[in-house]
Amino acid sequence: MACRWITQETFDAVVQENITEFEMDPDEALTEAIQQFESQGVDLTNIVKAPKKPCSENEVEPNHDILQILESLKKAIDSSALNSVSELLVKFGDQCKQGLAHRYLAGQKSAYPVVLKAWKLSEGDRETLLNALYAMSCLTDGQPDLLEADGRQLLIQALQNHASDAEVTLLAIRLIRHVCLKHEQNRQDLVKAGVLRHLTAAITNHGADLEVLRESCSALRIMTFDDDIRVPFGHAHDHAKMIVLEYGGLKLLIQAAKAFADNPGVLSELCGTIARLCVRNEYCQDVVDLGGLNFMVALLADCIDHQELVKQVLSAIRAIAGNDDVKDAIVNSGGTDLIVLAISRHLSNVQVCDQGCAALAMLALRKPENCNVIMEGGGALAALQAMKTHPRDPTVQKQACMVIRNLVSRNPEFCEPILEMGAESLIVQARSTHKDCDDIAKAALRDLGCKVDLRELWTGKKGSLER
Repeated sequence: MACRWITQETFDAVVQENITEFEMDPDEALTEAIQQFESQGVDLTNIVKAPKKPCSENEVEPNHDILQILESLKKAIDSSALNSVSELLVKFGDQCKQGLAHRYLAGQKSAYPVVLKAWKLSEGDRETLLNALYAMSCLTDGQPDLLEADGRQLLIQALQNHASDAEVTLLAIRLIRHVCLKHEQNRQDLVKAGVLRHLTAAITNHGADLEVLRESCSALRIMTFDDDIRVPFGHAHDHAKMIVLEYGGLKLLIQAAKAFADNPGVLSELCGTIARLCVRNEYCQDVVDLGGLNFMVALLADCIDHQELVKQVLSAIRAIAGNDDVKDAIVNSGGTDLIVLAISRHLSNVQVCDQGCAALAMLALRKPENCNVIMEGGGALAALQAMKTHPRDPTVQKQACMVIRNLVSRNPEFCEPILEMGAESLIVQARSTHKDCDDIAKAALRDLGCKVDLRELWTGKKGSLER
């Protein structure tokens, strides 16, 4: 497995050596360099794999396109040539979109302060502002560490000063999404600066614009993520609470969903965002009170063939089923039959099986009456079919084991029919294949009445805490 890294300069030097010393043409020299480094276990993810282009005017040596454009942008900024700056920002953004390696190289060569300077120059010029936001968004995609205080301030100012401009709002929110994904500090700093108010206001002001609506939903979701491995814990829960309590996020999203009932793509974004906000018992009930549950059940019935939408609706149902009263409401609305139908209809889709089994497991938890409905509707069989179809996926295996365990823990009369479906061998296989499944698989086997090794790892004997 690749574990070594090199600089862009080292890679370029080898390519150039192949051209000059071994008289290879550029493409051949590039291929040879790639093979040489990969054979040595070098990770080339962040390397621009292209020969340098001939030098432009005033350049000492050849350079990559993105760096040539960056150099031209610096000169245009220094001479305050706004038209040239605007054009070069677009060209720079287009280069960044070619891949992470291009963005990484530009970032290493101090592209961020250059684009930031161009952004500051754009005050009063809408076209340059749009192009600066575009360039910055492209540059920070996958590189959220680049953002700093000045960039944060300009971003909030753009949202404040251009709240009625859908195009500026769209690009600003896209930039927010890029700098907040996998970056807890940026999320916290932007939330303190009031970004949640602007994101929810964008839905209110531009809810009819599909692109703005989708970007806003995506950005709100990211604010509730806990995906930065560099911090021990984040503020995901607090941010979700703020969106719901201070900005009426759930009501806003459910109203928007009802307005776009015929657009599966937008509905997927909305349902996925609703799922991320249901972090407290009362929020789950709010979704029901606002008509969200009836809407989602109808949506699941009407759009059962749209895989992505089905996955997000199941995710939302799973989330609101954290409330025991809502569990009953879902079952009474016919939700269990539709969940089973969704799993069966999209059995080959890992994510649908995962979310569907997770939803069934939640509905069955502590609810013997719901277990009866799930069993009668074929829920146990659907979960076991998902296990058969995706034996290598630990999440499906774990959630399916959870379904079986919750069904039989308070309804022992279901043990025999579930065992007759072949549950034991599937659960044993899941346990032996996936470490993450061990605990829940043992619990499922135990509650099914199967023989299982329940070792006592520590008894508290042979030792003392006293000195």
